[in-house]
Amino acid sequence: MTNYPVTTSMHDGILVVRDDKLEGGSKRRALTPDMLRLAGEGHEEFVFGGPAEGYAQLALAYSAKEIGVRATYFVAKRKQPHRNTVEAIAAGIKAVEIPHGRLSVVQYRARTYCAETGAYFYPLGFATPEYEAELTKQISAALEGLEFSETWACAGSGLLTRCMQAAAPSVNHHAVRIGFPPKVGDAILFDAPEAFADEAASPPPFPSAANYDAKVWRFIKEHAKPGALFWNVGR
Repeated sequence: MTNYPVTTSMHDGILVVRDDKLEGGSKRRALTPDMLRLAGEGHEEFVFGGPAEGYAQLALAYSAKEIGVRATYFVAKRKQPHRNTVEAIAAGIKAVEIPHGRLSVVQYRARTYCAETGAYFYPLGFATPEYEAELTKQISAALEGLEFSETWACAGSGLLTRCMQAAAPSVNHHAVRIGFPPKVGDAILFDAPEAFADEAASPPPFPSAANYDAKVWRFIKEHAKPGALFWNVGR
């Protein structure tokens, strides 16, 4: 299955796309068809290097499980694995822990592994041209028929808001930075006050990824227009 249902709900006048109800979250909408395409070209293992709190590991794990390929996630070693890593492992991903692994080191080790094994390497945000085109297509389909005044999204890499801008060019877009500088296109950018590894101090009244999307809600409450749309990537 590559066309996942889209669920929305209203909260304080805000239209929320509820991808917390999709195992693996929003990235999986484009990841599953992209991995199917690549598997058809002969790829059998897919690799990502990211932060311990990252939601990409869940999308990768659930998509790989669904289509029957191998998935490997490079991540900094912790005394206790993050709950997202625990869930990803339970879903079938192989976690490779890198001692004292800064993100740049984790990425380097993932790239080296792919060069040695022939596995397919996904960059941060899964930001390949093919994946971005697929995510834009998926978002366009999800937004069809919805009425909203503007959009809000979390910006890790910035890919989500860029795709939303391509899918809905006639409204204003807003993004909230949570870590390193993202590429957000024409979105109005805000900076979350919490450290990247910290959870949101003012989370929304529905399940939302505590280190990521949940940090957007305080800005929505302060700045969003009535009828704004918030794309909630995961639980």
